[in-house]
Amino acid sequence: MGAFGWLRGLFGAKAQAVSRPEPHRIASVAERSAEARGLFWSALGPASDRILSSAPAGSLWPGGHEAYRLIHRGSAILLATDGLSDPFDDSATANGFEIELFVEGPGEGAPAKVAGDGWMLEVLRRVAAIVAEEQGILRPLERHGPIPLELTNVSSSAAIAARLPAHFLTADDVLGVMIGGPDPDFETRIEDMPLSPVRAVPVVLLTAAELGEIRAGDSDTRDAVIARLQATGVGHCSDLQRESIV
Repeated sequence: MGAFGWLRGLFGAKAQAVSRPEPHRIASVAERSAEARGLFWSALGPASDRILSSAPAGSLWPGGHEAYRLIHRGSAILLATDGLSDPFDDSATANGFEIELFVEGPGEGAPAKVAGDGWMLEVLRRVAAIVAEEQGILRPLERHGPIPLELTNVSSSAAIAARLPAHFLTADDVLGVMIGGPDPDFETRIEDMPLSPVRAVPVVLLTAAELGEIRAGDSDTRDAVIARLQATGVGHCSDLQRESIV
């Protein structure tokens, strides 16, 4: 089974593709959605405007394109998706996939590097691509709790390979991440979206040893790893210099 085969089984069948209207037909709701997200992130610290990706046309993101925001939280930097909760069309009753993803880590790098081609963006892009392909992950998160993912062939990414310490990389060239846990130290529900509430979901890097323990265990093992990350002060932050907790 491929790296994400078990995940496809968990999600079940994909939702049917949704035809996309002309951009001007959803501008007002899309703009209100972006404004609400901007206010949410700005409450945590200085936030950038939307950083548009150069993703090819036909992106599986609800609004048809990728965007991100960079937020400074004291000495930390947070990079968040900005568009997974865009409306699909002008008749939508919900804000896209009703989630946005984020990665937070020490802010030792220049903002342009982090936002442009750094490891944070590469990890976030890879996870967001899986989420978009699966037409969202909110329901599985609500039913089953945090979801471990394996990002394969990571050494082929210059952005990740240049920064990733050896103890984060498995022998089979995988980087493990946890979607949805541990919980961050701020409110994660964006209540004032125009169509439906949206959840901000952390993406947390796992060391190879932590991923190995999860691979060999079950949901209780996953929960134990998350609890230890929280108890040791690692929490939801992805610090490349930290030691493994297992």
